[in-house]
Amino acid sequence: MTNEHTLEGRIVSLHERRIFPGRVHLADGRVEAVEEDPSVAEETFLLPGFVDAHVHIESSMLVPTAFAALALPHGTVATVSDPHEIANVLGVSGVEFMLSNAHYSPLKFHFGAPSCVPATTFETAGAVLGPDAVRRLLLRDDIWYLAEMMNWPGVLQGDAEVMAKIRIAQELGKPVDGHAPGLRGEEARRYAAAGISTDHECTTIEEARDKLAAGMHILIREGSAAKNFEALVPLLAEAPDRIMFCSDDKHPDDLIRGHINELVVRALRHGHDLFDVLRAACLHPVQHYGLPVGTLRPGEPADLIRVQDLDRFEVLETWIEGRCVARNGKALIDLPEVQPVNHFSASAKNAADFAVPAGQGKLRVIRAIDGSLLTETVFAEAKVENGKAVADTERDLLKIAVVNRYADVAPAVAFVQGFGLKRGAIASSVAHDSHNVIAVGADDASLCRAVNLIIQHKGGIAAVAGSEEMVLPLPVAGLMTADDGYKTGRQYEAMDEFARVALGSVLTAPYMTLSFLALLVIPQLKLSDKGLFDGARFGFVPLFEDPQ
Repeated sequence: MTNEHTLEGRIVSLHERRIFPGRVHLADGRVEAVEEDPSVAEETFLLPGFVDAHVHIESSMLVPTAFAALALPHGTVATVSDPHEIANVLGVSGVEFMLSNAHYSPLKFHFGAPSCVPATTFETAGAVLGPDAVRRLLLRDDIWYLAEMMNWPGVLQGDAEVMAKIRIAQELGKPVDGHAPGLRGEEARRYAAAGISTDHECTTIEEARDKLAAGMHILIREGSAAKNFEALVPLLAEAPDRIMFCSDDKHPDDLIRGHINELVVRALRHGHDLFDVLRAACLHPVQHYGLPVGTLRPGEPADLIRVQDLDRFEVLETWIEGRCVARNGKALIDLPEVQPVNHFSASAKNAADFAVPAGQGKLRVIRAIDGSLLTETVFAEAKVENGKAVADTERDLLKIAVVNRYADVAPAVAFVQGFGLKRGAIASSVAHDSHNVIAVGADDASLCRAVNLIIQHKGGIAAVAGSEEMVLPLPVAGLMTADDGYKTGRQYEAMDEFARVALGSVLTAPYMTLSFLALLVIPQLKLSDKGLFDGARFGFVPLFEDPQ
């Protein structure tokens, strides 16, 4: 039986760069015809759906189907998704879990083959994906690209394994995504020349211009932690044909509020051309990655949205392959049953495990920056009690610990500023990229309690303060839940508020910031389960040292 629909409205043609009244005829999941008709009175607008050009679904703390239930009402019809997070926990079987779960959703998830598992050799991950595993993934029809090549030093140095993975993708005709924070000039040119086609890590427009000059496509990122939109949005006027939008990491409470649709509205408020903005949001990812996503042309899949107007972009309907999957803010889909997968072997810790013997010289301290993945290195005098360096809330000098989740070994402990906690601790098994347990606390006992809550639930986020405890379990790989996204978003929002109000954190998103403090490939100072790591030197550094 032929499934036919006819939609009327003001048709926004991104290919012709014009708007006209008419009808879109849908049949068997495809656009059969686009008919211009001045007599059509419907005033709402029909246009291609939005595409997130780079996102880690796992960072929403939701499995793909639950992610889709939140994203579809915002007009998102497709994503370019890097399953790097779950691959670091479970390897190929983690990627296969994402593919399997996504199969039950109408939203078009396009997964890549993770290129850096583990991200570095300076941390403990749950799996290793070498060139052979990457080849097997890239040979699949449902794997679309080589995901972000985070090991940019390996690219510049011609590392054999790194280059082998890039070469495999090139041989198979699949794009290679980049990740090169801070790379400029000749280094950016060499990185791009190795076959890297995109970058989503630019934080300044000067950096983005260098990468554009090197031939790369720039993804303007605005997620829950990294917010680079304001710095980079002028690029829509400078290089409109090589810009896309992405979220990278989007926590559930933020995803409830909006997705790529928000960036469209903001870009238009900056005065950018409507068609340049919509092509970045809807068209360029489809073209760059060769995605089977419709762009409102005859013969293509019927993937489109209806919006109230072209100012606020209130999404009234989302259609995917000729089926209405969201209407008036609600997804019209069912969530499947999910059998959790995991890799979690750590056992409970003792408060004494987090003690730091006093050393010679000053403390090398991580300084977290609100709204950024970048950190800074600062030095501070240690507060010493009974021969131990301890937290000092008066100076916002807190303990930070990373606990290996894959084996029972001693925690790595250091110090951090920028969180502002006055008491208690927060902890999480969402800790990019290896997803060990990470925690920040005002005292060793609280730090230990928060970590043990995560271990008890084999993954999640937690907070403790006095006798109070809060935990959001994440039973799928210690990263995600299969629960309803709205429920999860409310829980996460409550925990974020608890960290700010009850514990005193000054950060906009304490847990999101926490999750990136073990991400060694983003400068400058981070902590892995093996020790304190300087991203600029790309090596370990001592906790105590007198600055030069």
